[in-house]
Amino acid sequence: MAAQREQLAGPAGRLEAVIEQGSDAPGFIAIVCHPHPLFGGTMDNKVVTTLTRLVRDKGGVVVRFNFRGVGESQGAYSDGIGEAEDLLAVHSWLRQQWPQLPLWLAGFSFGSFVAARGAEILNANGEPVNNLLLVAPPVHHYPFADIESTGCPVTVVQGEDDEVVPADQVFQWAAATPLQPDLIRFPECGHFFHGRLVELKEAAASHLPG
Repeated sequence: MAAQREQLAGPAGRLEAVIEQGSDAPGFIAIVCHPHPLFGGTMDNKVVTTLTRLVRDKGGVVVRFNFRGVGESQGAYSDGIGEAEDLLAVHSWLRQQWPQLPLWLAGFSFGSFVAARGAEILNANGEPVNNLLLVAPPVHHYPFADIESTGCPVTVVQGEDDEVVPADQVFQWAAATPLQPDLIRFPECGHFFHGRLVELKEAAASHLPG
């Protein structure tokens, strides 16, 4: 089915989004969050679009969107706090369309902090996420340690040769956090998963809802 471009209502103005649906009767809904806006991160990032295709191919409905201040999305960068509010707004829109379906949240780099923070807030509000995927989470730069409960299984995918996020710090955080994530290590792999996107897609596939 063709990708559908939308302008969704967000807390700081319109949010530019792309919705893709792999089935007339989807089995789950998903939101994928993009890397850091101030370093060129957008919803068209290759990791983001790879995870988007995965959801579509598995018969889900997926939204990827530009955070505030990126592309045609209104507003300005907000250090992950406002971006989590953007995510909640997208979630609200999805829930209006498909109120009962399981929810998968995923994020890459900065987007993984937004996804984790969003999952924490949704869980606290009694709207649990079913699965959470964090790809190359920048635990050295954002307060991941403050996120203690998401109410769902968490998967972390980390390249061992990441040139942006210190892999050892991710491994230490994964071992210590009460989230108790399933850690998938990619040997000889950098931050952007160049040449490894098919493997990333396969690794993520086994952690979808259902």
